[in-house]
Amino acid sequence: MTTINDPITLPCGVTLPNRLFKSAMTEGLATPLGHATEAHATLYRRWAEGGVGTLVTGNVMVDYRYLERAGNIVIDGNGGEAELASLAKAGTAAGNQLWMQISHPGRQCAKFANSNPVAPSEVGLNVGGLFGRPRALQGDEIRTIIGKYAHVAKVAKATRFTGVQIHGAHGYLISQFLSPRTNQRTDEWGGSLENRARLLLETVRAVRAAVGPEFPVSVKLNSADFSKNGFSLEESCQVAQWLDKEGLDLLEISGGTYEDFKLLDGSTRKSDSTLAREAYFIDYAKQIRDVVKMPLAITGGFRSRSVMDEALATNQLDVIGIARPTCAMPDAGTRLLANPTFKLPEYEANLRLGRGWFGPFSSNNLMKTLNVQAAVSWFYQQIVACASGRPMPDQSGLFKAYILYYWREIGLAIARRRALKAKGLGLR
Repeated sequence: MTTINDPITLPCGVTLPNRLFKSAMTEGLATPLGHATEAHATLYRRWAEGGVGTLVTGNVMVDYRYLERAGNIVIDGNGGEAELASLAKAGTAAGNQLWMQISHPGRQCAKFANSNPVAPSEVGLNVGGLFGRPRALQGDEIRTIIGKYAHVAKVAKATRFTGVQIHGAHGYLISQFLSPRTNQRTDEWGGSLENRARLLLETVRAVRAAVGPEFPVSVKLNSADFSKNGFSLEESCQVAQWLDKEGLDLLEISGGTYEDFKLLDGSTRKSDSTLAREAYFIDYAKQIRDVVKMPLAITGGFRSRSVMDEALATNQLDVIGIARPTCAMPDAGTRLLANPTFKLPEYEANLRLGRGWFGPFSSNNLMKTLNVQAAVSWFYQQIVACASGRPMPDQSGLFKAYILYYWREIGLAIARRRALKAKGLGLR
């Protein structure tokens, strides 16, 4: 039977050394101008030596004006290729794969980074006042963005990353185009699902043309947005079929957006089976699995080695995505591979501001949001500690991590604006 220790060969001919896949998580470690740093190299070397066969970077931005957060790596005519090569060398130190995730935040561009974001349509994101109201992109701007994705992929290959992933999930720009909730256009980029998927499919084609047929190209796609009038499971199945015809090497399935935290709190869990309780999106991914031939990864909730092996042995997926546990346990992969009964710590179970009304399942949306943000900030602080070479996990409490995170974000944003001003670069 297939287990997480087994390799898998992708359609492009590249072989992943095992079935573990560290899904993308934002790092916030770049210089004010978006260059990779020694902290990135330290972080990814620890992860590479930690046993996971394929590592995916945090989202690398295609446009210096629009970031998910200050501290993102940016590839937009800003140099930094030598630093990227150092990151790639460190991140493949154990003979593993290191894929660059390529992304544009669209309306999910934090005000700290730019208060004037762009999106498919002028549909704002109401999450604690953290995001500005977007303007709708013009058609020529959309074409330019496609070219930027291809350029970043070409740079990734040139600097010795071993693959790329196009971020089409979690409410970022491509995901915004896919959703009728955020895409209210009436031109060739909106309306029908075929039109809403045009940006994703043309981006995949442009990236493939830039890197060639023997270089892994992956997509991260929502199984559903879990929001009213959002991207549905039925639509996800259709988009997955279109991607399959494009010769994609791996499809990673996740779910949710900033407006719904199912990707963070696991609240899709309804089944009594252990597999469904751990793997948040397994029931959704089953329908996608039925209509595609390309390799499938699922990220969200996996903790037990036995559950991972069960999912592989029953052919429900090909690759196991894990993320948050690796923040505090960088050698999580080695432990899983060595022990058939090992279970990753569920750190998130104890990350709460309070209980009941004050906890993560509060009936009050503000309290629920604050709990999610605080938990995320704790994992961010683990990444910072890991990148500093410190012992893991970092013992900072939740409140301290929350404060340190926002203090650090403000500092990164100020440094970025100063650096851009010194270079004569604007944000509009």
